[in-house]
Amino acid sequence: VHLIPVNPVREDGLNPKSRKRIMPDLLTEPPAIDPVYEAHVYCNIPTIAERSMEGHAPHYFKLVSVQVLIRHGDRYPLYAIPKTKRPDIDCMLVPSRKPSHPQLEAFIKHMSKGSAAQMDGSLSSLPHFPSHSLCEMGELTQTGVVQHLRNGQLLREIYINKHKLLPGDWTAKQLYLETTGKSRTLQSALALLYTFLPDFDWKKINMRHQWSTIFCSGSCDCPMRNHYLEEEQRRQYSLRVKNNDLEKIYVDMARIVGIPTRQLRASNPIDSLLCYFCHNVSFPCTKAGCINMEHFKVIKRHQLKDERERQEKKLYFLYALLATHPLLNQTVNRLQRIAEGKKEEVFVLYSAHDVTLSPVLSALGITEARFPRFAARLVFELWQDGKRPKEHFIRILYNGADVTFQTSFCKDHYKRSSKPMCPLEKFVNFVKRDMFLIFNSTSYHDACHRRAL
Repeated sequence: VHLIPVNPVREDGLNPKSRKRIMPDLLTEPPAIDPVYEAHVYCNIPTIAERSMEGHAPHYFKLVSVQVLIRHGDRYPLYAIPKTKRPDIDCMLVPSRKPSHPQLEAFIKHMSKGSAAQMDGSLSSLPHFPSHSLCEMGELTQTGVVQHLRNGQLLREIYINKHKLLPGDWTAKQLYLETTGKSRTLQSALALLYTFLPDFDWKKINMRHQWSTIFCSGSCDCPMRNHYLEEEQRRQYSLRVKNNDLEKIYVDMARIVGIPTRQLRASNPIDSLLCYFCHNVSFPCTKAGCINMEHFKVIKRHQLKDERERQEKKLYFLYALLATHPLLNQTVNRLQRIAEGKKEEVFVLYSAHDVTLSPVLSALGITEARFPRFAARLVFELWQDGKRPKEHFIRILYNGADVTFQTSFCKDHYKRSSKPMCPLEKFVNFVKRDMFLIFNSTSYHDACHRRAL
């Protein structure tokens, strides 16, 4: 049995005294999909200490590399609901305001000294932390900063304090840092780094800029990937059109705010409503009425149904394989170099988006995983067998849960092995060869340019 620790504590992390909209205490997950519960999990409100499975291995194994892919933390919406007042969220960092972190004040001071860092291209013009009294669209919030301060602290306790992954005199060459060109991803990376390597020397920070949200770098030309994405978007549209409850809710909300239904739909109201929900701010009202919890539940329920159907249908999976191959290939190449004895880039941090993590989970075959919450983390650990030093193994963890044996390439391995991890070569073979079998191809280039049968 593959054991994963569970917290007998409320996952929604709400304080019942201070919030009106609360769930009953949940000791176990509800059997049916509950949109309010799922929304709380997605918000990832930082309160209870998290227990995680990172860094677990038999005592004779040595940790030699860790690669972390994160989603940015909690942010202000990317879309506004037309004709309503924007949610009143303050993006100034105030250590005395909840949620906070013991190192938030020190983080703010350290961030203001960061002129010596090497920042690629447009990253150098981005602020190192959020600082607007009314958040700008898409801006990281204090909650988002705290989520990643907590992530960094948790990873430090395991990988630095326990496993000594990096020496005290670590160098810039031992880190590989990459982020998209959004302030929320850069700031999330810096928050995690600050508690992972407290008071780090800015001269050792070399932050690379990734222009593509799927981190395809120089291998982005892939017509078939775009084809599958378009097909997937058609599937999403068709599911939406068939949902009568959703249509009624959109009509009612459009009436409340006084705009055509299609305009409301185009403004992606769930993105905005989730911000109200996560920050416990009342949904917007007009003279014609108020957007309420029922509206929110119906839209969120549809979103969850869409995510479930997406995992079940092949279109998204085919898109995911082609979208994530460049990133997974880079990951595998680095792990192979380290297994051969190279000491560079032993800690890797990619700071990204839900549209980066979601296809990676799908491509790996981890279909049970929830959609990436704010500050989600996916970790690849590389271990060396102390008894047979030439043998290397990987573990894959998602938000602290070991999902190694949920992957398509390693799901049966644990039945034949006493080791709680997957041989590195299984991951290598998957990325270099098996990912293309479904396309009747032998390479990424061929799969990208050949129509699947």
